[in-house]
Amino acid sequence: MRGVLLIILFLFSGIAMAADVGIPAFNLTTNEAGAQTYSVTIQILALMTMLTFLPAMIMMMTSFTRIIIVFAILRQALGLQSTPSNQIMVGLALFLTFFIMTPVLEEVNQVAVQPYLNEELTTLEAVEAAGLPFHRFMMHQTRENDLNLFLRLAQSPPVESSEEVPFTVLVPAFVTSELKTAFQIGFMLFIPFLVIDLVVASVLMAMGMMMLSPVIISLPFKIMLFVLVDGWAMIIGTLAASFGI
Repeated sequence: MRGVLLIILFLFSGIAMAADVGIPAFNLTTNEAGAQTYSVTIQILALMTMLTFLPAMIMMMTSFTRIIIVFAILRQALGLQSTPSNQIMVGLALFLTFFIMTPVLEEVNQVAVQPYLNEELTTLEAVEAAGLPFHRFMMHQTRENDLNLFLRLAQSPPVESSEEVPFTVLVPAFVTSELKTAFQIGFMLFIPFLVIDLVVASVLMAMGMMMLSPVIISLPFKIMLFVLVDGWAMIIGTLAASFGI
């Protein structure tokens, strides 16, 4: 509690010092080329505001959704309720997402981040340039039917090229396509484990052991099968290949 009070006092003292110094809250500057730039204070405020949307951007604009859903279905198919734990699955999905998105992030760094740091682009121009690689990535993974669905729902005029599709239409279409692809991969993963459950249940019924849960008997066999076929490497490789890696 004392630490919280010290932090509050520190913040209030910082605000008071800023008020005494007279830091401008808003400053708009027009350069020789006619472009407008905002003050550092406004840029930091905008950056901190964008950070609050970072989790949503990772889930809705990258490969994270497909990966985490496949992992969840795999755990359910194995019959393991909490192994691997949610923290391990989310961490693995995040690092695999960074691996898959590396080409996109490198392009963003080349066309947006570095030119902005070298003062070759304004803030708004850098944001627009950074959105183009993500736009191409999502368009490549989005099904045409899903895209047409949201274009029709948004009553958007017909687009002549994929570059004209707005983010407001592309993001929900991309998420819908990712959900469909993830469930398709999860269905294929579920089949071999379902066969093991059916075989074990049939054997137990034939032996008259109807009071014994088939899940307890089939679980070691499913884990053994998953380990023998090097399941983790196979699934991670399949997920990466599904994005064209």
